[in-house]
Amino acid sequence: MDEVVTWMNANADWLWLSIGVGLLAAEMLIPGVYMLWIGSASIVTGLLVWVIPGFSFELQSVSFTVLTILLVYVGHRFFYASDDETEDNGINQHGQNHVGKTYVVVNAIENGRGHINVGDSRWLAEGTDAPVGTKVRVEAIEGTVMKVVPV
Repeated sequence: MDEVVTWMNANADWLWLSIGVGLLAAEMLIPGVYMLWIGSASIVTGLLVWVIPGFSFELQSVSFTVLTILLVYVGHRFFYASDDETEDNGINQHGQNHVGKTYVVVNAIENGRGHINVGDSRWLAEGTDAPVGTKVRVEAIEGTVMKVVPV
């Protein structure tokens, strides 16, 4: 057992580098699991052990831990975090283009519900009762229902 520990201490730089490359390869197989940052910390620790002779195992462990925490934090903050201030760009809200436009009632609006002609299709409309042929203006869209008022 002493020979193994002696060999590990003598080849610590290669062990850290190998672990890092293994974690980076695992990140390619299982993306999004933060192995990229842990593998990077392992590679940097291996480079430190290679550059600084006599780098003790305790310092290696501390540097690996600090680097892992730092890289995971930075990676999460800049690459994975979503912006809370997303702008409403109107994608998938084509119905909003109809707000303010005037259309004709094709099925009378009775008890607050009916249909209006919009281009070559019919839309469900809600609003005050109106007979067929009445012009109505779209005030709002809620789902697939147009809220209308007589013109």
